[in-house]
Amino acid sequence: MHLQLHRTEEFLYLKYLTVKMMAKVRISQVRSTIGRPERQKRTIKALGLGRIDKVVEVELTPQISGMIDKVSHLVSVTEV
Repeated sequence: MHLQLHRTEEFLYLKYLTVKMMAKVRISQVRSTIGRPERQKRTIKALGLGRIDKVVEVELTPQISGMIDKVSHLVSVTEV
């Protein structure tokens, strides 16, 4: 019983110490936000964009992925 608990604790400790590498993506704005809803304009601003042809590199977290999905018609995404 003690040995089983030790392995579980060791596994949890190693899982805690492991740094997960997230994919980096390059997002570039390809269409204007003129005439778009305010929510889409704020999403573009939150991604660090604001002008056509502006490019940012970010780590692909679930939050960033959701923002990209909401404005996918305005941006181009490539994996770095």
